[in-house]
Amino acid sequence: MRQGEVITAEVVRIDHNFVVVNASLKSESFIPIEEFHDDRGQLDVNIGDFVSVAIDSLENGYGETRLSRDRAKRLAAWVNLERALDDGELVSGTITGKVKGGLTVMTNGIRAFLPGSLIDMRPVKDTTPFEGKTMDFKVIKLDRKRNNVVLSRRAVIELSQGEERAKLLETLAEGSIVKGTVKNITDYGAFIDLGGIDGLLHITDMAWRRVRHPSEVLSVGQEVTAKVLKFDQEKNRVSLGVKQLDGDPFTSFVATHDKNSLVSGTVTSVDQRGATVDLGSEVEGYLRVSEFSRDRIEDLTQHLKVGEVIETMIVNVDRKTRSINLSIKAKDHVEQSQAMQKLASESSASSGTTNLGALLKAKLNQQP
Repeated sequence: MRQGEVITAEVVRIDHNFVVVNASLKSESFIPIEEFHDDRGQLDVNIGDFVSVAIDSLENGYGETRLSRDRAKRLAAWVNLERALDDGELVSGTITGKVKGGLTVMTNGIRAFLPGSLIDMRPVKDTTPFEGKTMDFKVIKLDRKRNNVVLSRRAVIELSQGEERAKLLETLAEGSIVKGTVKNITDYGAFIDLGGIDGLLHITDMAWRRVRHPSEVLSVGQEVTAKVLKFDQEKNRVSLGVKQLDGDPFTSFVATHDKNSLVSGTVTSVDQRGATVDLGSEVEGYLRVSEFSRDRIEDLTQHLKVGEVIETMIVNVDRKTRSINLSIKAKDHVEQSQAMQKLASESSASSGTTNLGALLKAKLNQQP
């Protein structure tokens, strides 16, 4: 045996400060317990385990041979890192802290550097969620003499996405149903991560109703089920639609709600000239200020508020423009006419009087 050689020893005892091992030498060896901690600081051996240790010195002045678990682990770790670099294999490591330009990673006792630009596919402003996490990395640079190891998590993600992309391309076709996660939201739509390929969900294909901004119906990180409307395999461009998964609610609505139908809805927006009313099932109607009352009104915001539930009448349906016009004035007029006809009928049956003016006069005279 010589100094630096790696040998095998059996763990025979563990106390608070040392792990005692038997390497078939003149005496048992005491190794600081910290040398048997993993990258997370947890003890990784039990009594009876056989471990690799390195010979620090054959004689320490007391007739004992000094052994080191750390040195053996480091030697093995460097061999594994060199093989991982040559063969392109992945290594596991735990992110232990933040340094200038990136993060530190402990991999089998070796302190490595993870540049900020290689943490993820996109720039990461807040690295706090990554600290303490154990992940797979790719070794991209190694200098044993300078004790320098550089890792990349981005390369692992790219590799994974490449495999996912290949599988997705085999099944992706126009008309197919896919699931993804909202990656980014713009004024004109949202980009959906389908697993290696991004699809564009245009604002006009998010819902049958009018969507003013994609953030009204979607948020980053939200899972989405959509239909592939168009797929350009050469450019890897995918157009998606959500509203195409169900039937047209407008067609269904107008099939059962024709002109002069009474409907109830919730005011979703209002300005001086009119209000938009949610009629349910992604169908909206519009109430002009002139259709609110018989009286002349200059500003509808003084009479209606967002969230208010109102009863209206459908006065026009335009299937080409997919618009529905509403009127409270027309509803009130019809209800008043119906009330007058009912009054006339009741009075006629009881008194035989048919003159409307006389009916009203008789009704008034009956009141106390």
